[in-house]
Amino acid sequence: MALFAKGLTLAIAAMAAVGVSAVSAEAASCGKNAAGFEAWKAEFAQEAAANGVGSKGLAALAKTSYATKTISVDRAVHKAFSGSVDAFMKRRGGATIISKGRQLKKQNAALFASIEKKYGVPAGPLLAIWGMETGFGAAMGNQNTVSAIVTLAYDCRRPAFFTPHAIAALELVDAGVLSSSSVGAAHGEMGHTQFLPGNALKYGVGNRNLRDKSTALASTANFLRAHGYSGGPASANRGAIAGWNSASVYQQAIIIMADAIDGN
Repeated sequence: MALFAKGLTLAIAAMAAVGVSAVSAEAASCGKNAAGFEAWKAEFAQEAAANGVGSKGLAALAKTSYATKTISVDRAVHKAFSGSVDAFMKRRGGATIISKGRQLKKQNAALFASIEKKYGVPAGPLLAIWGMETGFGAAMGNQNTVSAIVTLAYDCRRPAFFTPHAIAALELVDAGVLSSSSVGAAHGEMGHTQFLPGNALKYGVGNRNLRDKSTALASTANFLRAHGYSGGPASANRGAIAGWNSASVYQQAIIIMADAIDGN
């Protein structure tokens, strides 16, 4: 998802999106390595509680560990979105996503028709995102979700962006959507289309079980509609695609693949 989002305005918007007050508690100080993580967790627990996190969420926070792999992936994230659109699509298997996306559109015609009727988002962008993010559910990640997102909230590189998502993850534990053992991608993304916790909390539909493909695809459509998707091809809705991921090369790839899948 939108791992490139940065800056004060976006950080405040992220807090508002997940219902977290920027002034409800003094923010815990960040860190640059594992040394201060446990002490920070004690501070962050107070911040989380002040923002409404309950006993289950706080217990999950207490069980978290510093996610070294998450930090390693985060430091290389810009490289992953570098280069031309053609190079990016080759690295990410764009031709395969288009081919399999067309097959899955036919195989799941009723599901996509139902989603489009309810949310106004056609199959193409949903399949392009699904294929890009997890290879259509084949690789949803094996990193501990709560530890990953809490580590990013602690890390000094982008705490303002990740703190509301960390609190949202703990709220999802309270709600029974996540547990302290739930796994996902390295930045705490969840499910078939890789929702960050704050977005799962706000835009997830039904029981928010994003490891269920129907729920994940409907939730993705709900997100895109909320970010301005107004029907028609992805190429006419780049602003909504940008809400999903702010990297230009990603947006262009999704639009190319989505329009190809939908035959536009």
